[in-house]
Amino acid sequence: MLLRAPRPSSRSGRVRAARLTDLVALGDLSRLCHSPEARGDGAVRSLGLPVSASTIGVFSLFRLPLGAFRPHDRLYVYDEDRKLHGFLRVERDTQRDEWTIVELDAVGAADAGDIRYRLVQHFLRDGVKGGAARFHVACKDAGGNVELFMQNGFARYGEERILYRPPDAPLPEPLAPEAAQAAGIRPAVPLDALALSRLYALATPPPVARLEAYRLPDWERQGREWRVPRSSLSPILRFADVEAYVQEARPSSAGRRSKAAPAAQPGELVAFLQVGLAKERQPHYLKLIARPDHDPSSLIAYGLGVVAQANARGRSDGGPEASVVCPVRTYESPVDRRLEETGFTYLETVTLLMKETLVRVAEPAMVPATR
Repeated sequence: MLLRAPRPSSRSGRVRAARLTDLVALGDLSRLCHSPEARGDGAVRSLGLPVSASTIGVFSLFRLPLGAFRPHDRLYVYDEDRKLHGFLRVERDTQRDEWTIVELDAVGAADAGDIRYRLVQHFLRDGVKGGAARFHVACKDAGGNVELFMQNGFARYGEERILYRPPDAPLPEPLAPEAAQAAGIRPAVPLDALALSRLYALATPPPVARLEAYRLPDWERQGREWRVPRSSLSPILRFADVEAYVQEARPSSAGRRSKAAPAAQPGELVAFLQVGLAKERQPHYLKLIARPDHDPSSLIAYGLGVVAQANARGRSDGGPEASVVCPVRTYESPVDRRLEETGFTYLETVTLLMKETLVRVAEPAMVPATR
């Protein structure tokens, strides 16, 4: 299918970096674009992530206080006649030279598409000048979102199902240390980097693994700065305390053979769980990677037990219990079914897109001589 870029517009506005004096107007514009009522009439455009859905109610995840930004992040606005008609917010990972679009909003039933196109063009030019290696975005396949990014050179490489667990759903009791040890569950440490890299390679299709290109130093990053494996809801981790756990194969479970992967040996990592514990009125976050032949139900229960402890601390501080969200890529099935068995329900499907600025070249190699 051929995609046609928007025609040049006669609008006199310009794209510029946001100023401190723009914050109030940006907050109003963002609330308008994430309002379900406003989106229904087609007068506004956004990425369509389910962060503002009434079932989650976590618009504060993408709000615009100064505390949500870091010095290397970017925020662009479309200014016309001293009024803001659109903006684009970018989070930068300086460790991997990656830029991620978090918000892309515009108003105007006739001109929102052109405004967003100009914002993306400006952002890409600025990113290339800033040495970005990759550009990422997650969006709903609606309102021309996917077409907009593909017109600008992005490649569609995956989809994620967003699963949601309401705060009133009962959580399992935290697993006792002895039971966790018997199941092979323990906190992740930097020395697990190589084993995590191998686990990720087993659970991820090679084309996706080549695009995301995680390195061993990426798996070694612990705590709040640990942003891999990335997902459509990775920005939640900026507002959360991040913990990570791994599950090792036990002799009783080793030796199971599968067509997808060789049997796991005792002590080999069979699953990984990333837990983002919310600190405000936001959902907790789970991200799971498991071998195709492994049942991660015990690790999921362990993670929900960690969430239960966080909710108990929140209640002791006077705060409400928080819900839980978990993004699962379509190729990671049956992980989604194991989550649904623990009370998660399907909420939305979002598309993952990426644009690389690096040029891939073939490595030199010896070839057989022929006559």
